[in-house]
Amino acid sequence: MILSNNQAIADILKSIDDGKTQLPDFQRGWVWEDQRIRALIASISNGYPIGAAMFLQTGGNNIHFKARLFEGVDKSKADVNPDTLVLDGQQRNTSIYRSLYSKKPVETTDAKKKPIIRFYYIHIPTALDTLTDRVDAIISVPETRIITENIGRDVKLDLSSPEKEYAQHYFPLNLIFDNVGMMQWQMQYAMFHNNDIEIFTRWTQFFNTIVAPMSKYQIPVIMIGNDVPKEAVCQVFENVNQGGVSLTVFELVTATFAADNFELRKDWDAIWNLISKTQLLNFKGQKPFEGTDFLTAITLLTNYLNKKNSADTRGISCKKKDVLRLDYTDYAANRDRLLEGLGEAVKFIHEQCIYTAIDLPYTSQLIPLFRAFCHRQKSLVLGTQPPKA
Repeated sequence: MILSNNQAIADILKSIDDGKTQLPDFQRGWVWEDQRIRALIASISNGYPIGAAMFLQTGGNNIHFKARLFEGVDKSKADVNPDTLVLDGQQRNTSIYRSLYSKKPVETTDAKKKPIIRFYYIHIPTALDTLTDRVDAIISVPETRIITENIGRDVKLDLSSPEKEYAQHYFPLNLIFDNVGMMQWQMQYAMFHNNDIEIFTRWTQFFNTIVAPMSKYQIPVIMIGNDVPKEAVCQVFENVNQGGVSLTVFELVTATFAADNFELRKDWDAIWNLISKTQLLNFKGQKPFEGTDFLTAITLLTNYLNKKNSADTRGISCKKKDVLRLDYTDYAANRDRLLEGLGEAVKFIHEQCIYTAIDLPYTSQLIPLFRAFCHRQKSLVLGTQPPKA
């Protein structure tokens, strides 16, 4: 089931802060720089669309991804079982959460990718100037809330106390979704200026045209139900992630096995380390197969064993969708058996006077060979054991 509707960003941010909305562990880290965060805030303050987000409901029988908190969320929420996982929208939602919701400074980068720590403000008079680009009203300041120039000798802007914020008319943007904090700031702001009618009028205009619409801002959300097959979810994620680095099948299976507290990457590294040390695979520095090939071979073996004693006459499949359906229990049960088949297959290849990967017509021949030789006499013992879940 897939539903689409608009959701208030305030509700999404609270869910992120409570740990009820998290990220699948295979999502890559948050990478947005300072200028991009400012541009995003400007778009929201203008009521411009920032694109749809895609969420996945948890709790189904088909999908078990290991989850992790959004960056900036208190680590005490790590034990919360999430209701939803964000498949698309991580960068935008993290940027909004950290700059407009969290009270912690934002750890980001400048245009040269240098790490910086920032708080975000909006200058009230500039924001109300219709002739000024809204992004020019939004600034970020260091953790000290003081901007200096001339190698730190001169202070350009000092917002290190609430009184200095009031005096210079800079509203802290992390109060947008904090009704109590915002009301307190507004009251103190008015009192600082002796309840000046001009200040009151300007604040009212600022609140009505910028603050209130931002606090009620909504984004389109596509919600994927927990009854959707795992391979469909993985395909959806690959489709929406085309702007980034594509995830391999191996990485996606790694994410599902992580839900069973099993580190597939570490296990594969140990397997390859042992294989490469044996003289049975002399491929002159070339890797004849990768982790995905190993998973494909295990899938082929698993499906063969499952159909061996069944009445199903269909062919044995090990396509991408089949690999994505591979369970950790099947991996653990057939891993060592496949390694034994690998040893027998390599012996057979050597008997055909094939010693390097370049001599094979195509290296994918190794996948069915591993499976085919799983039933011959055991001759290769690599001495590895899969870590227990």
